[in-house]
Amino acid sequence: MAAESDLNVEQFASALQGGDGRYGRILALDLGTKTIGMAISNSEWTISSPVDTIRRKKFTPDVTSLLAYAQSENVKGLVMGLPLNMDGSEGPRAQATRAFVRNMRAFTDLPVLYWDERLSSFAAEQSMLEADMTRKKRARNIDQVAAAIILQGCLERLREFRDATDC
Repeated sequence: MAAESDLNVEQFASALQGGDGRYGRILALDLGTKTIGMAISNSEWTISSPVDTIRRKKFTPDVTSLLAYAQSENVKGLVMGLPLNMDGSEGPRAQATRAFVRNMRAFTDLPVLYWDERLSSFAAEQSMLEADMTRKKRARNIDQVAAAIILQGCLERLREFRDATDC
C-alpha cells in the first residue's frame, strides 16, 4: 500500500470503511497561511457543509483544535486541499501543505487524501457573490466555503468508487 499521505481515492475509501461495511464522515481542510477552512461530510457522502475557519496561531494548537473537532464529529478521514499550480505542478504552497500533513502525523493516524484545489477559492467567491453576501461575510467565510467545494468534488468521486464496488 502507498504511504498514508499518498493514498489514492480507492485506498482512501477502503480505509474509511468500517467493519460494518459503512463509511464514515470526512473533514476537508483548506490550509492557508493565516487560516484553515473546514468542511464536513455526512456519513452517506452526499453533502459537504462548511463548518468553521481556524485562525492560525502555531502548528500544535492549530492541529489540536482541528483534531478535537474531528473527534467530536466522529470523522474517519481527512481531505487536504492541495494547491497545485495551474499547470498541475507543485509549488511552495503545495509543499507547505505536504509538510503540514507530515507534521500532523505525530498527532493522528486518520487517513489523508490530497485533493486538487485549483480554483476552489474562485468558485467559493463566485457562489457567495451569487448569494449576495457582503464583502465582510465573504471574507469571513471564504476558506470554509472553499473547503466545502474541495470536499464536494472529492465526495462525488468517492461515491462513484463506492457505488461501483457495492454491486
